[in-house]
Amino acid sequence: MKISGFTIVRNAVKFNYPVLASIRSILPMCDEFIVNVGDSQDGTLDLIRTIASPKVRIIQSQWDMSQGSRVLSQQTNKALKECKGDWAFYLQSDEVIHEADLCKLKFWMRYYLNQKKPWAHVDALRFWWFHFYGSFWRYRIDFGWYQKQDRIIRNNQQIESFGDAFGFRRIDGKPLRTRLTFCYLYHYGWVNSNEVMQRRCDNASTIGFLDKNKNNSYEGGYGDLNRFPPYLGTHPAVMKELVVQHQLSREDFDIIRRTLWWNPAFWFRARYKTWRRIKERIT
Repeated sequence: MKISGFTIVRNAVKFNYPVLASIRSILPMCDEFIVNVGDSQDGTLDLIRTIASPKVRIIQSQWDMSQGSRVLSQQTNKALKECKGDWAFYLQSDEVIHEADLCKLKFWMRYYLNQKKPWAHVDALRFWWFHFYGSFWRYRIDFGWYQKQDRIIRNNQQIESFGDAFGFRRIDGKPLRTRLTFCYLYHYGWVNSNEVMQRRCDNASTIGFLDKNKNNSYEGGYGDLNRFPPYLGTHPAVMKELVVQHQLSREDFDIIRRTLWWNPAFWFRARYKTWRRIKERIT
């Protein structure tokens, strides 16, 4: 069994994407890793080149920003076409996998790869998600923040990314046959300074990823973080330095430690999330 990792990235330095941590989080289990680097003005290409691994193969491309948010799926599919493995493991540049889940993921890929019965055939493997917000110790489960999504797909030229690269679909229009891995994907796109978040929101608005008519300002910060559930577990080891350096997260962790010191999940740093979904949108 061969596994291909792949991702797309553009202006990672300007928008502070943890792309190096993202790639390194699954690089040990991959036989190759394809990185589609778009035309950047901030040294992103040089940043990717710092990954000293023969597994990493860089392709460079010009992104047609006139395509709006569809440019993301177009560039994702360009990277996917370069993958040679039996499975293609896609991570966006702010998504990271915990090292404790790598063995489980490899087990599921090996198990489903050789299933011959039609009812057991799988097109994609699905993850539970942590959408961290404001702090590395808070996550969102309210309206508009999806909690499950596919990131490992069978590499058979029958599956493609679509839209804004939110997920994948079969080219023949049939439903995608998925199985849950019972593993988490750690999404860190919304843990940044107000200045970086404002730059990212402005960029997202220009390509139609966010509604230009809505207030996408981060001048007021993230608001009261106590609105969101606390995360009591550990983060992927590749994120350790970024977590330690984030001041707001340090302050928030001190609050969580003082209020939840009695919780056994805090003692054992258990990786879990609440299943109590909030149906309304939190502003």
